[in-house]
Amino acid sequence: MMRMSQAIDPTFGLSSAAPAPPPAPVLIRSDDPFSRFMLRMWARSPKWTAPLAVLVCFAGGLAYTLAVRPADSGAASSPTCLVKLTTGFDCPGCGGTRAFWFLAHGNIPAAARSHLLAVFAAPFLVYLYIAWSVNLVWKRRLPMPQIGPKAISFFLAAWGVFAVLRNLPWAPFTWFYV
Repeated sequence: MMRMSQAIDPTFGLSSAAPAPPPAPVLIRSDDPFSRFMLRMWARSPKWTAPLAVLVCFAGGLAYTLAVRPADSGAASSPTCLVKLTTGFDCPGCGGTRAFWFLAHGNIPAAARSHLLAVFAAPFLVYLYIAWSVNLVWKRRLPMPQIGPKAISFFLAAWGVFAVLRNLPWAPFTWFYV
């Protein structure tokens, strides 16, 4: 039986007297040539390759968005939103590509009209990327926001409420239609 003076760890439900077991080591199978090659390349790669890879992926997404011109098309045209196409409802991500297109052109009101929460999250994501890259490549510390589980839960809950509200057909919520 546990005494009142013993603290309980809320994550594991164990008393503070019994520490949690260490995590299992990650085993990487390296007996095939491809895995050995990838592990060698990973060990030899400079620190700036990860931020560069993320930047290349972002540039590819930007190039795709600029080439497709999603602001000139609806959800039923190519590329299709499967949720909108099959159910007629806007999904939580509907309008995100159009919002990104409008942000790339500097039209913030139209971007907010397409996807309000994506416009809200964009500056935070850009700053987090810049702070991560600067810390990794140049070893300079930019202040990182402390985003805890409560903040993430609040944002995901707001995103869920936004997804429901944008599908309501009444007057104040029709502004969220994509």
